[in-house]
Amino acid sequence: MIATLTILSIAALLFATNKLRPDIVALCAVIALLLLGILTPSEALAGFSNPVVIMMAGLFIVGGGILRTGLAHIIGARLIGMAGESETKLFLLVVLATAGIGAFVSNTGTVALMLPIVVSMASGARMNARRLLMPLAFASSMGGMLTLIGTPPNLVIDEALQEAGYGKLSFFSFLPVGLVCICVGVAVLMPLTKLVFGNRKKDDDSNLNKGKTLKSLVSEYNLDDNVSRLTVGKRSTAVGRTIKELDIRQKYGLTVLEVRKENVKGRNIMREITQSMATPDVRIKAGDIIYLSGSPGQTALFAKEHSLTVEYNARDMEFYDIGIAEIVLLGQSKFVGRRLAESGFRSKFSINVLAVRRGKEYIREELAELKLQTGDVLLVQGTWANIGRMSNDEEHWVVLGQPLEEAARVTLDYKAPLAACIMAAMVAMMVLDFIPVAPVTAVLMASMMMILTGCFRNAEAAYKTINWESIILIAAMMPMSTALEKTGASSLVSGFLVGSLGSMGPIALLAGIYFTTSLMTMFLSNTATAVLMSPIALSSAVASGVSPMPMLFAVAVSASMCFASPFSTPPNALVMKAGNYNFMDYVKVGLPLQLIMGIVMTLVLPLIFPF
Repeated sequence: MIATLTILSIAALLFATNKLRPDIVALCAVIALLLLGILTPSEALAGFSNPVVIMMAGLFIVGGGILRTGLAHIIGARLIGMAGESETKLFLLVVLATAGIGAFVSNTGTVALMLPIVVSMASGARMNARRLLMPLAFASSMGGMLTLIGTPPNLVIDEALQEAGYGKLSFFSFLPVGLVCICVGVAVLMPLTKLVFGNRKKDDDSNLNKGKTLKSLVSEYNLDDNVSRLTVGKRSTAVGRTIKELDIRQKYGLTVLEVRKENVKGRNIMREITQSMATPDVRIKAGDIIYLSGSPGQTALFAKEHSLTVEYNARDMEFYDIGIAEIVLLGQSKFVGRRLAESGFRSKFSINVLAVRRGKEYIREELAELKLQTGDVLLVQGTWANIGRMSNDEEHWVVLGQPLEEAARVTLDYKAPLAACIMAAMVAMMVLDFIPVAPVTAVLMASMMMILTGCFRNAEAAYKTINWESIILIAAMMPMSTALEKTGASSLVSGFLVGSLGSMGPIALLAGIYFTTSLMTMFLSNTATAVLMSPIALSSAVASGVSPMPMLFAVAVSASMCFASPFSTPPNALVMKAGNYNFMDYVKVGLPLQLIMGIVMTLVLPLIFPF
């Protein structure tokens, strides 16, 4: 027992000091338990085959698919757009929208998604963004209490109840608890954030702007005003001819940006979009969409001669397989002094030059005859892979920004309806008892469907959405609870809680478990705390002769509702820099909320789950 508690104490100290990565600390703790013979190899590695760990990995992929297709962004933007300029409406919608998304997407992903939207809405409403960003982080954790899959501690206590023979929780078993959390959060945060942040000068949010986005580049170079979209009908004379045969550049002075093929099935749910660079050998087919850059008059002439339907000033340029980026020509570049037509960008690099910025002048017309100069900034277009390869040639130019990182942020928004259907099907399988599918199976099916239906660019992109540090941490910490039980440490702690608080009644015991878990979460991750406290809460309830349900729910809630420190949860840390918060800001706002939430839950949980 002493050895186990020593290992746990050292692990907790290392977690708190952040000297080593948490997953490395957890693995070292497991190895120590193995070397001391406290755990057998099968017991030490049991966490890696645990359904909760597998389910969490699948949920990371499902959540990633929701983010990558822009579904979460669409839902959040529409809800927040309803607020107008009302501070109260804006506050409520930020909290409710974030909590709603957080019920199905990881709290970290939810905050990363909502952060720029909330800052933009605060600016539009002339409201101090500091009043919204901390509630944004807290609301993502509250939203996790709405569903079984909302946050890892929920899955942990579900597993503990099943192993103890109390049956499994339903998908919405947490819903009443989550609604209470949100109500308490709104009631406390609305006046408290106004009191703490309301009279402060609005902060500069420029630190959120990390380089030019694709949309900002389109706006800066006025590409929308210079791009036309042409649809190829069955009777068009362009059908069957190649780009070279059409001689679009020489005859009309136009640049073909891309040739797009769209295939729509099932009321726009099964939608496929294929973008192709307009190489000379690309053959035009009926139904193709051609994007042209150049004079509207010449575009009209080309469309008329080939019986094409034209839409001028095509708005909302979309970037999926093909993107744009800026490159700056260096003084030693061999392209300096050459006409753009002689540069061979298209033939050698499979890149189009859409515009040139020279000083404060933006040049978009007659680019072929333009002589390049040192310091010219070229707006280039191509596949993300080709743009990325340009970064390797530092002799002639410098690529501004991080194109491949920008490509990773591009949402496949035409897949959003499909992602919504997959998520709805997953939730239905987990909610409806008459569907004989285990929750972990439903999650695995949904994660595979996200990959197979193209909600990710490739399988590698799906794997990148998994937070492997969290997965390893959880899998490695689960054996710690086994060690605590085998050595009698759990019985000792539960005995202490029962002995000191049990005589005072189950409410006092519930409060002790809640605030003990809450205190531990300030030093350990919420998942690790839930793993450690679940067997203690269970044995304490059994020893006192009461239902373990409210005790275990107290563990799940208190492990997630930790607001008093910027380092308690990743969402708290995410908004710290953006909101220009300091440590005491979290103490002033988060600590009162954490204490009030604990008091309310101590009184409410026995009403929802009687002793």
